[in-house]
Amino acid sequence: MGGVVASLTPQRCAWAAGTPAMMRYHDREWGVPQHDDRRLFELLVLEGAQAGLSWSTILAKRDAYRRAFARFDPRAVARFTAARVRVLLRDEGIVRNRAKILATVVNARAFLAVQRAEGSFDAWLWRHVDGRPIQNRWRAPREVPAVTDPARVLSGDLKARGFGFVGPTICYAFMQATGMVNDHVVDCFRRREVERLADSC
Repeated sequence: MGGVVASLTPQRCAWAAGTPAMMRYHDREWGVPQHDDRRLFELLVLEGAQAGLSWSTILAKRDAYRRAFARFDPRAVARFTAARVRVLLRDEGIVRNRAKILATVVNARAFLAVQRAEGSFDAWLWRHVDGRPIQNRWRAPREVPAVTDPARVLSGDLKARGFGFVGPTICYAFMQATGMVNDHVVDCFRRREVERLADSC
């Protein structure tokens, strides 16, 4: 009986084997090509917040982040005042790091500037991968890189436009999360599903 149950358990990327929230995120979101500007802003904020922390910690705080940061509406966040930042520094639901909170406000303003200049953040962002997800075929978790040359380029371009907390490692995690790269390992049940989604990009 145990063998039957085991055979019905889908094979996932090793990092998703922790909490139910991590599994849901892996199964429904991670690696799915994302083209909605507000969603892209959300993931950019959350990946920056993760710096030095685990992704499971950030996922557990995601609802609190949505409440704290106006459901990730960059227009609203760009208007946050110093008084609003002080309130956020007392919010136990989020990472109370002044530099990260200030960077989120600054990034909202930079995000709007990209939208004005390029028509959408999405259009500008996806040019970094020629508009199509990079389909990697890693066989083991140890093969998946922490950073790549496209991530370094994206990091430099974001910094040049005034963004903060966008180092190359954060940018690669952002690219993975938004489906700019498909880093599900080959034996993960989501690998082919996510690859097929690229056809709709």
